[in-house]
Amino acid sequence: MEVIYQYAWLIPVFPLFGAMLVGLGLISFNQVTNRLRQLNAVVIISMMAAAMALSFALLWSQIQGHAPYLRTFEWAAAGNFHLSMGYTIDHLTALMLVIVTTVACLVMVYTDGYMAHDPGYVRFYAYLSLFGSSMLGLVVSPNLVQIYIFWELVGMCSYLLVGFWYDRKSAADAAQKAFVTNRVGDFGLLLGILGLFWATGSFDFNIMGDRLAQLVESGSISNFLAVLFAILVFLGPVAKSAQFPLHVWLPDAMEGPTPISALIHAATMVAAGVFLIARMYPVFEGVPVAMNVIAFTGAFTAFLGASIAITQNDIKKGLAYSTISQLGYMVMAMGIGSYSAGLFHLMTHAYFKAMLFLGSGSVIHGMEGVVGHDPALAQDMRLMGGLRKYMPVTATTFLIGCLAISGIPPFAGFWSKDEILGNAFEANPFLWFIGWLTAGITAFYMFRMYFMTFEGKFRGTDEKIKEKLKKAAATIVLELESEEPVPNFGPGAMKKGELAATSQQHDSHDSHGHHSDSPHESPWTMTLPLALLAVPSILIGLVGTPYANYFEEFIFPPSETLSEVIEKSAEFNPTEFYIMAGASVGISLIAITLASLMYLRRKIDPAAIAAKIQPLYELSLNKWYFDDIYHRVFVLGLRRVARQVMEVDFRVVDGAVNLTGFFTLVSGEGLKYLENGRAQFYALIVFGAVLGLVIVFGVT
Repeated sequence: MEVIYQYAWLIPVFPLFGAMLVGLGLISFNQVTNRLRQLNAVVIISMMAAAMALSFALLWSQIQGHAPYLRTFEWAAAGNFHLSMGYTIDHLTALMLVIVTTVACLVMVYTDGYMAHDPGYVRFYAYLSLFGSSMLGLVVSPNLVQIYIFWELVGMCSYLLVGFWYDRKSAADAAQKAFVTNRVGDFGLLLGILGLFWATGSFDFNIMGDRLAQLVESGSISNFLAVLFAILVFLGPVAKSAQFPLHVWLPDAMEGPTPISALIHAATMVAAGVFLIARMYPVFEGVPVAMNVIAFTGAFTAFLGASIAITQNDIKKGLAYSTISQLGYMVMAMGIGSYSAGLFHLMTHAYFKAMLFLGSGSVIHGMEGVVGHDPALAQDMRLMGGLRKYMPVTATTFLIGCLAISGIPPFAGFWSKDEILGNAFEANPFLWFIGWLTAGITAFYMFRMYFMTFEGKFRGTDEKIKEKLKKAAATIVLELESEEPVPNFGPGAMKKGELAATSQQHDSHDSHGHHSDSPHESPWTMTLPLALLAVPSILIGLVGTPYANYFEEFIFPPSETLSEVIEKSAEFNPTEFYIMAGASVGISLIAITLASLMYLRRKIDPAAIAAKIQPLYELSLNKWYFDDIYHRVFVLGLRRVARQVMEVDFRVVDGAVNLTGFFTLVSGEGLKYLENGRAQFYALIVFGAVLGLVIVFGVT
């Protein structure tokens, strides 16, 4: 046994120690700690870098063929019940550890430039490190109870980071929305965990899967209960990975600082749901109905996110819906049994989507010098354009990310997405069609985003557009206050709640307005992580090509053996691969061409198309009306229920309590005249009582 496995527990402890150290400094020596900004950042980054180095060592050991390692200790016991805690290292764990630590390290370096002038700089680093520790603890957990503990810690960190600028109402509301929506899924997950433990008597993934299959086969529990438990567990990933119908929190979570959008909402936390499905694969695999639910949920979510992203003008909101769509691909892959393909796309997506989010932060950073710190202006792509001339590094890396997510070979996204589509065609051609159509929509909206941001003429100094956007944002604020509908001003209009523009909103720097007529490239602390992330965005997909699928040979389902995986790989059909790949690349190229004609060459007017398909355009612009429906049904509905409960509490509960008090008061007032301390009066009362009894009983 290698020594590094004995110290693997240090991986989540390193960033936890950094967060505790900085957090105690903020509590005990606030002013001194805030003055030592760079030193605190170095400590946090160094702790995560140490965790990253150990993670790479474990991954290399697993690649070399080291057996999975499990170390546990008894945490709680009561009678026959024993609960163990500890950590496990296997192929899946090693891969996730490397993904989380590498992205976290680069995001932390990027944060130094992005949050340089923010007064909460040190606090932000402490939250980042705490989140990293929670996510790493989730990854190494050997059973469902420990996963659930870290699952909730990750949710808590998300709440803290999304609402980091808590003095902004929009950020505070987004944090609450994320927290409440995730509680719905987490409650389902808790019920599923308890149900599986009741049925199988274990929290271990493999034991639960084997016992559940045996119980269903023997008739000890019904197939309905097995399906119910599996779907309840799946509700956790539905919320955490922003799947329909609990996807509504993720776009609003873009109110947090951009580094958080890259770390939590692109690469790690939202991937925790896909990771849990992979961990619970022994359970899901034995419940075909649950697998179908997972597959179709993922497919619909992929299409839903892509169809909404088409009309987004906020650059971060567009990437958020793109994330929802790509997570749908991963969940669909898990549902059709394409275990390794789903995890492969998780890995490739983590790198190129983190790069895209950090690129959007770089764009916002450059735009703020021109338009100020109002998100209604700094994040709106209608005020951008021509930024490639001013921000060459950001533009180049963003283009690489667009090519990768669009599935253009040889970029990373092509290999992982194509493998999912190929497996989907074998499992269910209808699911393949949805994924194939979504691939075309993805290419269209990503290059729409690129052309609007980096090509053409710079529009940031156009006062007419600024006034138009400010006026629209002001009417949105009034609408939010009055809840009265307001007209939009045509294609690309902002939706209620999309922008909460106030003069006090700021992104990451000082609160003064614009001070330049042209944007600028970001500092090296921001561009270096972009350049480093571009490397895996281009090359990492080569580890999973159908010609030599090293990834699949490393990551394979628990129900299969390595020899079975190698035997499958030997059955590779080049003709089938070229047909499937050609279809997916073909629709992506058509979509890119269409985007260039509409937003680069201006040969096609987007407004004219929007007018012709007004109902579909409105459906996309209004996000399929999910936010409006949820607001009316749940928010306003629950408020009405709360008012009714308050009436019952006031009139019935409080009334009963008040009546009791009134009766006590009246009886006390009456009795005080009888309690006068005179023996003769007491004797008279006794005599009267006896006389009354004699009369009553004498009459009867």
